[in-house]
Amino acid sequence: MKRTIPFARLALVLSLSFAGISYAQVAGSTTTTLGVSVVENTEIAMGWSVKKNLMGKTVFNEQGVRIGRVDDLIISPDKRVSYVIVGAGGFVGIGRHDVAVPIAQLQDSTGRLVIAGATKATLKALPAFDYANDTARREQFIAAADKDVAQAKAAIAELEKKAASATAETKARLNEQIAALKDQVKAAESKLAELKAASVKRWHEFEAAVKAATARLRDSLKSSAS
Repeated sequence: MKRTIPFARLALVLSLSFAGISYAQVAGSTTTTLGVSVVENTEIAMGWSVKKNLMGKTVFNEQGVRIGRVDDLIISPDKRVSYVIVGAGGFVGIGRHDVAVPIAQLQDSTGRLVIAGATKATLKALPAFDYANDTARREQFIAAADKDVAQAKAAIAELEKKAASATAETKARLNEQIAALKDQVKAAESKLAELKAASVKRWHEFEAAVKAATARLRDSLKSSAS
């Protein structure tokens, strides 16, 4: 008996603000969004061990024809699986053709992964998934975080100048603000360094932590300016 894996609850609305986004339709399915970010995942997704049971697993259509295998996964910053990347080049008759398929479209049919409506025509019509778009987004994200850190360091320098000529009471208050900002800068730089050291495929694992750290840093900047 065929049952649909209830992964639909895990699907999120991902940011599509970067270039290179493409759209295609799998017969009988919702729109498949391509050009989203890809990372390896070691989390458990609805009882499925991703590394053990999804990565490298063969994918079939409802006629039982092999259409490819799961080569990679798309996850959101909170590490929920949203899409799978299926290598379907052999099935469609070209050297390499990786396509992004919403996780909600995967079905478990007696232990087999099935994508209903997957034909040579529909899969070939899907634009090939491109990792280059995610590389550009990573660079933009890092640049924005670096800018937040630089602004905070500039603010610290200004506060230190003010503190040098301030009265004892004002100096004490400014020093507290400086210390708080320095702590937030240190935390943000630490998280950002972890992200920069990660591979292109793994940087999203650190994205949420950097976002949180830079958000706290901006809050500290606002407090010091008030």
